[in-house]
Amino acid sequence: MFECVINISEGQRLDVLDALSVAAGASLRDRHSDAVHNRSVFTLIHDRDELRRDVHALAVATMNTLDLRAHVGVHPRFGVLDVVPYVALDEARTDQAVTLRDETAAWLATTFEVPVFLYGPLGDGTTRSLPDVRRGAFRTLKPDWGPASPDVKLGASALGARGLLVAWNLWVRGISLDDGRAIAKAVRRVEVRSLALPVREFTQISCNLIAPLLVGPSTIYDQVRSLLASGVIDHAELVGLIPEALLRAEDPARWEQLDLSYEKTIEARLL
Repeated sequence: MFECVINISEGQRLDVLDALSVAAGASLRDRHSDAVHNRSVFTLIHDRDELRRDVHALAVATMNTLDLRAHVGVHPRFGVLDVVPYVALDEARTDQAVTLRDETAAWLATTFEVPVFLYGPLGDGTTRSLPDVRRGAFRTLKPDWGPASPDVKLGASALGARGLLVAWNLWVRGISLDDGRAIAKAVRRVEVRSLALPVREFTQISCNLIAPLLVGPSTIYDQVRSLLASGVIDHAELVGLIPEALLRAEDPARWEQLDLSYEKTIEARLL
């Protein structure tokens, strides 16, 4: 089994999102949308050939429907099909996830004439991260596939091959955005990427837990709480799915506080 966690630049129009969900086919296991971010995360999981089929179908529907010129949202983005990472649920098949990424990148760039940046293991033996792509795209970094400049309507795409990652947010009430940025910087480390974003009356500490079994949600929750000179954590928010191993690593008494449950595990959605 392989996972593909597709981030698209649309989180407001439910009719559009429902149509994209249909396009994602039998591989679709979860959809998370945020209207303020104007972004959705589609989690697709299936065997290799079925997953490739459904990823292509969702990509076609996204490219044919969305227009970056009309997009407004607080989350950073550079394309309508913004980020497309492949994950081997069996680590022994990581090389196959890289192959899926590379095949999809070539197909996407050829079919839609959009620039595509790769992240994860590269052919020269180095590794590039998604933050590397966001910082360097079209400045210090040339596309790996496609034209040298972004498409006006579609933008560009970042295609990755990576390990399991948990996207998880804390919604904090009563602090400034500058305070939030200081907190996000304080919790940032090799295992955690973090940003502070303004979301209505909240400041959101948006986290990607790169090694969630080493640094999990409870660790970040407690650190953020300890850093709050004022304000309070209103709630936590899981984006997408988690492996059951992470759920079992957390105290069940805190699952609700951390927005975790068995129903939100990869294993539950594959039954």
